[in-house]
Amino acid sequence: MTLASLSPQAALPSPSTAVWQLGPVPIRAYALCIIAGIVLACWVTERRLRQRGVAPGAVLDIAVWAVPAGIIGARIYHVVTSPEKYFGAGGDPMKAFAIWEGGLGIWGAVAGGALGAWIAARQLGIPFGVVADALAPGLPLAQAVGRIGNWFNNELFGGRTTLPWGLEIHRMDPDNPGHALRDDAGQPILEPGLYQPTFLYEALWNLGVVALVLILDRRLKLGRGRAFALYVMGYTVGRFWIELMRTDEANQIFGVRLNVWTAALVFLGALIYFVRVRGPRDYLIPLGPAATTPPPTSDLSQVDLSERETPTRVAAPEGYRVVSEEQYAAWQDTGVVPPADDDSRPDDGQPSDDTAAADLTSSDDEPVDEPSAARTDRADATGARPADRDS
Repeated sequence: MTLASLSPQAALPSPSTAVWQLGPVPIRAYALCIIAGIVLACWVTERRLRQRGVAPGAVLDIAVWAVPAGIIGARIYHVVTSPEKYFGAGGDPMKAFAIWEGGLGIWGAVAGGALGAWIAARQLGIPFGVVADALAPGLPLAQAVGRIGNWFNNELFGGRTTLPWGLEIHRMDPDNPGHALRDDAGQPILEPGLYQPTFLYEALWNLGVVALVLILDRRLKLGRGRAFALYVMGYTVGRFWIELMRTDEANQIFGVRLNVWTAALVFLGALIYFVRVRGPRDYLIPLGPAATTPPPTSDLSQVDLSERETPTRVAAPEGYRVVSEEQYAAWQDTGVVPPADDDSRPDDGQPSDDTAAADLTSSDDEPVDEPSAARTDRADATGARPADRDS
């Protein structure tokens, strides 16, 4: 007797409702899961950016570009790879913009999000490799949470299974999206049999990729975008075999699902990058006016109350200086920025900030007033004293 010959012993239920009405506003489980995943990814990325010297709150500036670009890229990939649904016989081209009805491609999301993050990194003066490596464990975490939305939608499942576990699938109502069809007794209708919960396999695999990136990044101190390449390799390996299990409708090339080919090609690209690119991890020291720091003692006699009544708003960093790990550690311990001619890092193609550093530390500079509270909070880590380390 084999495991596959056993009848399922555990039926994993699926929700019969994925959309709830809050007055005239539909609340979609899939959208909630996507938002939760984005929040978690931003939290992880923020912590990792802080550990490399980026001022607090920079992830919000990055997300403003990366999230919309990722959603647009995901939709474009879906429409391009499934054009018959929108431009074929009986298709509606305007439906290509109906993103709330579903249809997002992870490959387009990563490409579009990377483009948005690159634009934001250029504006903030942060090397893109630092941003990409900081994102590396947060993205698969967000993807794992997003797969819960597929469970609510009763989608992304595999074929019928005789394993000791299987997924119940509801027959969804095409005239009432987000709700299961119901019989005369008002009970939701289930598809016959149990199915492979491929959405769950991918969610668990993504959590494994999170652990893989965190462990190897800590041991090997990956830099120059190699942590991101490791994430891409780990994710595509899982997506390759999980995609082969899926039975939902998809375009094929030579009898193989398009996403299988995409996973293989993206894996090869990430592998080549991971093997060929070398170099130490980048650390950053913020450039710009010194921030006002609180008194080093709690003795009330040493506190200038007049300064507390009229706090000085400090500008966010106007750029960053790329330094070695040793220089960054020394800066954290002493608060003294290493001199420009002490930069012993090899040339990695990044533009030099030495000239900017000299200009920004001139006595004629004044803090730039910024209306955003987020930028004000982020500026607290850019002064004469280094920002606190995050564990």
